[in-house]
Amino acid sequence: MNDKAPVPQPITVSLYESAEKIYPRTVQGRYATWRWVCVFLTQAVFYGLPWLEWGSRPSVLFDLENRRFFIFSLVLYPQDFIYLTGLLVGCALSLFLVTAIAGRVWCGFSCPQTVYSEIFMYIERLIEGDRPQRMKLDQARFSTQYMLKKFIKHSIWIAISLVTGFSFVAYFVPARALADAVIHAQVFGWSLFWIVFYGFATYGNAGFMREQVCKYMCPYARFQSAMFDQDTLIVTYNQERGESRGHRSKNADLQTIKAQGLGDCVDCHLCVQVCPTGIDIREGLQYECIGCGACADVCDQVMGKMQYAPGLISFSTERAQKTGGKSVNLLSTIARPRVLIYAFLLVCLSSVMFYNLLMQAPYKLDIVRDRSAMSRLSEDSEHHMILENIYRIQIMNASERDETYHLSVNGLDQIKIQTPTTLNVKAAQSEWFPLRISVPAEIDSSGSHKIFLTLTPTHSTQTLSEATMFLVPSH
Repeated sequence: MNDKAPVPQPITVSLYESAEKIYPRTVQGRYATWRWVCVFLTQAVFYGLPWLEWGSRPSVLFDLENRRFFIFSLVLYPQDFIYLTGLLVGCALSLFLVTAIAGRVWCGFSCPQTVYSEIFMYIERLIEGDRPQRMKLDQARFSTQYMLKKFIKHSIWIAISLVTGFSFVAYFVPARALADAVIHAQVFGWSLFWIVFYGFATYGNAGFMREQVCKYMCPYARFQSAMFDQDTLIVTYNQERGESRGHRSKNADLQTIKAQGLGDCVDCHLCVQVCPTGIDIREGLQYECIGCGACADVCDQVMGKMQYAPGLISFSTERAQKTGGKSVNLLSTIARPRVLIYAFLLVCLSSVMFYNLLMQAPYKLDIVRDRSAMSRLSEDSEHHMILENIYRIQIMNASERDETYHLSVNGLDQIKIQTPTTLNVKAAQSEWFPLRISVPAEIDSSGSHKIFLTLTPTHSTQTLSEATMFLVPSH
């Protein structure tokens, strides 16, 4: 026999699956309304805050060039970095708290990626139509209508993106000055770079990547399950009530439907068509679900047309589903150990931060020793020999008025300041001053001695004392 075994043919396996474009259908309902309320509120704050004035300056300005940060009446300096740390920790705790109670409601209603995707999709629907019209338009590529609508849509997208980039930069450069520079085509350097870069990121993320950011780039989707338990509110499908799925006439008798073994789900797939990430919530909770509630809105509309009870898809908990889809017990949802711990930590952190902000002095003092000369012998104005240490001090005025400060020193016998002790600093400015501190040359206690500089403002009784070292060389 000369028969040969067949040679196996190579199999090509694709390691990359191109994403199928999602065409979300328009949906209306209470969750859609709340989503748009969040869009308006967040964007009103983001776009409007840089234009608000506080006295003669912007109400919120992060002046990186001069290393000053204005937040309404607060004037912060890099030395106040601890407050930024506290703010970031507070935001993380808030996110954990909200997630433990209501799942990914932040993602579905207030996340910038969701907000700008919603805005861009609204523009898309306004120009290209709803889901069927957009799908039909994309099939007729390179037609005149296709090119015209795409051009108009992308032009508006780019305009919104550039305005967004401008608003972002306006938190670091005064908005009115930045607007004047843009109008006269005089914006250059980092301002121009960040306007274009942030605008490009908005255009790409909200216009093209959309659900890909939520599914593959955002780490939150990956570790959210660690904060879920049986009492976390999530978007759920009531399988006991909905299964088995099947089409039926709108006027079909309910007993006939039950006799056929059908549940309330009419298998219309509208819950899939409105989902911004393209998942089928009927298959159970999936990490791609952002908790926007669009499927619940459209399902309630279908249930209303079929004259069925609403809530086949709803915000519920795993525990409530196990008990037959009964109403959620809000007390058991909130009064849980992890929720109470997150809330307690957040309250403690917020209280400490607010207390420190209220009690902190409206000025700061930094002391830097002159490293080129540890100490030196000199003469004072009365020709007495003295031992001097040289310093540089920085006074940061965190108030909104010009201030005069008086500087004094103590910690050693007969210690004196040889430079002027009355120092002036303009409102919300910082100034460096040279400082010479002396003791009599015949001092017999060599070594390093702790001394204290005390700063007293003219318009306040609150003094500030900072420690430094005075070096006395051995004889």
